[in-house]
Amino acid sequence: MSDWAVRVSDVSKRFRLYHERNQSLKSAILRGRTSKHEDFWALKDISFDVIEGHTHGLIGSNGSGKSTLLKCLAKIYWPTSGTIEYRGRMASLLEVGSGFHLELSGRENIYLNGSILGMSKKEIDSKFDEIVDFSGVERFLDQPVKNYSSGMYVRLGFSIAINVDPDILVVDEVLSVGDEEFQRKSFQKFLEFKKRGKTVILVTHTMPVVEDICDTVTWINNGEMMQTGPAADVVKKYQSSID
Repeated sequence: MSDWAVRVSDVSKRFRLYHERNQSLKSAILRGRTSKHEDFWALKDISFDVIEGHTHGLIGSNGSGKSTLLKCLAKIYWPTSGTIEYRGRMASLLEVGSGFHLELSGRENIYLNGSILGMSKKEIDSKFDEIVDFSGVERFLDQPVKNYSSGMYVRLGFSIAINVDPDILVVDEVLSVGDEEFQRKSFQKFLEFKKRGKTVILVTHTMPVVEDICDTVTWINNGEMMQTGPAADVVKKYQSSID
């Protein structure tokens, strides 16, 4: 189809698992042999398209390879083989608050983290009030984030990242962060993204969320793609496999 936003073509990812590894040239010479390892293929020839404006879910059991694929999509990992193509500005939301400086205030970290995520100062200025309001940390805005609770920390990180306003958003389990009220706000934010024609790719273990907001789904098991297609069909097949 011509209206794809993300195209994943024959993507495989290999990791090397070392049993004995030389730590230096000296140890290699003294031991007289090279490091011993085996290849572990976390992904094997994964292919699918995500249509522009669609929300696409990645599902599978723990250790299936979906988080590895998400990190390839977010450009944290590079595929061993295959390609991933994008049409539009991509932002990832995998480890919220990962760019925070603990000694800086929440206010200062909004500008720091926003710039790391690709926003200009002008963009951050224009969205500053929205970021603060969404996060709910206004009272503590000028306190160092090292004094924040884990919930406040995550909420502020999420609020910054969600306001980057990308064309494509890659997300890992963010609908499970924060308290129930914040989860509802996050869910509404994703619905707004959909209405504005944004493309979202997300990993989640919560099947009701997949059924509610995903248009299409890819199911991965042991690094292999089991099925990709309409959300309802793939979720039904996946759930029948684990019952």
